[in-house]
Amino acid sequence: MAQLAFIMMNVKVGTDKEVVSQLRKLKGVNEIYEVYAVNDIVAIVEAATMRELNELVNSEIRKVENVTSTNTIIGERFP
Repeated sequence: MAQLAFIMMNVKVGTDKEVVSQLRKLKGVNEIYEVYAVNDIVAIVEAATMRELNELVNSEIRKVENVTSTNTIIGERFP
């Protein structure tokens, strides 16, 4: 079963669209939302394993230019 996660991100002011553009290029990023809350962007991501999810978040999403912080929530779909 794939690992599902919601990644809440904060970005530098005025860089939302640039960050969204970069996130769209990443394998495993299924949906992206600009939100008006404590966070600026929420991405729904999937990976085959926890290891791959960790790699996606730590080695790719957190390294996107102008992403200043992330908060990951692991989800599980109800049948």
